[in-house]
Amino acid sequence: MTAADPLDRFRRVLAGAARAIAQDAEAEVAFGQDGSPGPIGKVARVPSPGPSLEPRLVAEARGAADAMALRLRHSDAALHLARSPHQNEARAVFDALEGARVEALGARAMAGVRGNLADLAEARVRGDAITRARTAEEVPLATAIGLLARQRLTGALPPEAARAGLKLVAPWIEDKGAAELDALALTIDDQAAFATLARHLLEDLDLAEPEEPSDETPDEDGDDEQGEEDGADEPDDAGDEGGEAGGEVEMRGESDDSDGDEDGAPDLEDDGNESTSGDEGDEQAQPRPGRRNWDDAPATDYHAYTERFDEQVTAADLCDSDELARLRATLDLQMAAFQGVVTRLANRLQRRLMAQQARSWDFDQEEGMLDAARLARVIVQPGHALSYKIERETEFRDTVVSLLIDNSGSMRGRPISIAAMSADILARTLERCGVATEILGFTTRAWKGGQSREAWLAEGRPPTPGRLNDLRHILYKRADEPYRHARGNLGLMMREGLLKENIDGEALLWAHNRLVGRREERRILMVISDGAPVDDSTASANGGSYLDAHLRTVIGWIESRSSVELAAIGIGHDVTRYYKRAVTIMDAEQLGGALVEQLAGLFELR
Repeated sequence: MTAADPLDRFRRVLAGAARAIAQDAEAEVAFGQDGSPGPIGKVARVPSPGPSLEPRLVAEARGAADAMALRLRHSDAALHLARSPHQNEARAVFDALEGARVEALGARAMAGVRGNLADLAEARVRGDAITRARTAEEVPLATAIGLLARQRLTGALPPEAARAGLKLVAPWIEDKGAAELDALALTIDDQAAFATLARHLLEDLDLAEPEEPSDETPDEDGDDEQGEEDGADEPDDAGDEGGEAGGEVEMRGESDDSDGDEDGAPDLEDDGNESTSGDEGDEQAQPRPGRRNWDDAPATDYHAYTERFDEQVTAADLCDSDELARLRATLDLQMAAFQGVVTRLANRLQRRLMAQQARSWDFDQEEGMLDAARLARVIVQPGHALSYKIERETEFRDTVVSLLIDNSGSMRGRPISIAAMSADILARTLERCGVATEILGFTTRAWKGGQSREAWLAEGRPPTPGRLNDLRHILYKRADEPYRHARGNLGLMMREGLLKENIDGEALLWAHNRLVGRREERRILMVISDGAPVDDSTASANGGSYLDAHLRTVIGWIESRSSVELAAIGIGHDVTRYYKRAVTIMDAEQLGGALVEQLAGLFELR
């Protein structure tokens, strides 16, 4: 019996329990490196408790598996998607309320599940901004309202770590939405009625506009599904993970927006049936928004020697709040010297984007809205038919932008400062324009190999080991996170000792796989790098072109197969030899302008 056997037995038992609760034979459990569990489709990604089955992580894993199973059993994903608001913060709150509903159903029915979900609630808030909030503005509303709804539906008190932050916003929430919060328990068994109350709560809190009535039901679009009778479950299978990258995709409708590296997540998409309902033309060959019809990683011999030591972290995981505040102040001082440039760049990008969203009209119509410019005509000739106007449909589509920043040692100094400033400009400006923005960074945990290399040496240096360093992927800002909550995180790039080596191929896959599960129609990935991938340990053991070849394979795969639009900005090095859509700048001072021009150009392509 090997040391891994107890862990494998635990996973199989956990998966069996999840299938029983979900009443779904396809429910599965997979272990990840992250401590923030969250489901993808029918797979519960849970923190690995390790061979020793650490009790705290075992409890969190049980809670995560139960939460996923309850969502599969009690939540109609198509209905949830149809009723979900478009505004990022409102959608996060709506998702949290639905999560509270399905988990309350399980907690009420099963005492064991109630205990597991209580442990999961503790784990969720442990790394949440609500535990560090000092003002009401710093409290994530999705977390706060989710906890208040959980208390209303189950009677469970909020976790101790979240109570101080919750007190900052609870009076305001109760003042505006107490009636809807109290009424939630009356509709817990009716998802549609519960969603209506949730939308009313969002309106009362000024987070969303009134819901427009629709003549369509969410699950009648049979041509877009695979011809199965249970079509309502299809959106839950909209994404899966890139095993090579150890990354994840974010699913609309998941309340905890968790992130983690997962080994060996099964492929949830039936690629062979995806396009059976349409013609074989080019249009059908393109992936539909929010769906996957291509492999989750390119075919390649590239591999990691081990992924045990890789990590995906937030800024708060790497330094405390006081240090983050100091680093952010340092960034602000540098930005102050360029305030005029920053303002011009932000205004230029906003004008370019808003111009495409501007309202346009067809005049002299026989019906529509009364044209104010024709009031004189209406008074003089009341029977004149051509006194109305009709608004044209705009071509500007729902969009998400991900900015992937090289955090390698060669970016130290001015380049990383300018990259952080540009990310700040991008996040603020795009949020103002209603475009969701994610900011990511990539580096390694150590120079010249870390624990991965030590494991390789201890095992006798087997040949062609693959990647021999420990990845560090950093979440500076999630796509659904308001800029004001993530603002301080960008200061982390100023931290001495953060920037090490860069393994671009896996980072690109990670960022790509986070985008493909998003609900937005357009997904744009912009890479900022100062050159080719570099990791001395990997190169010395596998050959100097090993990382370079993998990066080229990943780029070609994304550019030819994926719906994600890829662009790159090279700092001091020509990246056009890698990327089809790229620009090279020789001075880091040009980065902000290049970023704006590249992004504006992408928006103007369609």
